[in-house]
Formats: sequence, structure tokens, C-alpha cells
Amino acid sequence: MGNDRLRPIFVISVAADLADMHPQTLRQYDRLGLVSPSRQGGKQRRYSEHDVDLLREIQRLSKDGVSLEGIKRIMALENQVAALRSRVGELSNEVFALRSAHQASGLGRVFAAGSTGDVVSLARGQRPRGRSQAVVVWKPRGKQLP
Repeated sequence: MGNDRLRPIFVISVAADLADMHPQTLRQYDRLGLVSPSRQGGKQRRYSEHDVDLLREIQRLSKDGVSLEGIKRIMALENQVAALRSRVGELSNEVFALRSAHQASGLGRVFAAGSTGDVVSLARGQRPRGRSQAVVVWKPRGKQLP
């Protein structure tokens, strides 16, 4: 979503026309926290394109018989899903970067379990010594992980 879609540009009457609603309905949704427009000069509401899209979605859900509390909960869950998707993307990028750096270094390709249960790294071609490093736990050989 671009920053232009978040820029508050519409006064309440224009936003109401765009969403095909009465301005009083927009005020009620603001009081309920369904759509929170920006305020100019402390009082006058300014709606963005994103806000108008939310108003249309609220109207669609309302026509489908969902209560305002239900709509509020749906929107909260959708925001949570979006935040989680964003976080998964960040973590995926971080894992990819770490794997790339790990593969480029050529170190730590083989891991073994130590006698106390700790994981020890072995260099390529190195064998575990005795019982202290007897169990090989993970050995990715040129295998590309997703």
C-alpha cells in the first residue's frame, strides 16, 4: 500500500459520498474506532483513500448481516494477519541472509551432539571424536532449504 493511499485528503462529506454513506455514520464509526481518520486543526476529520476503502468494507460486511462489534473484531484480526505476514517476510529474509552467509563461509556444515546434549559444529571432513561427539544431528550437503 503506497503512502499516497494513506494521505488524509477528503473531508467528511466527500468521504461519505465516496463510501455511499451518511456523514453521521462516519462519525459513529469514528467514535466506535472502526475507522479513525486524521484530524486537521484538532477537529476536522480528514479521510484517506485507505479509510474510504475501509468504510466500503464495513458497509459490505454490515449488509451481509455482521454486527458492528463483529466488524470491529474482523478488522482487528485482518490487521493482525497483515502484521504477522509482514513479520514472516522479515524473518524469511533474515533466515535467507544467514543461510547465505553460512554457506559462503564454508564453516559449520556438520553438527553433532556433545556428551552433555549440546550441539557442536564440525568442519567439513572432520569426524566426531569418541562418545562426546558420537551422534550426527544434521548434515545439509548442498541441499537448498526453502
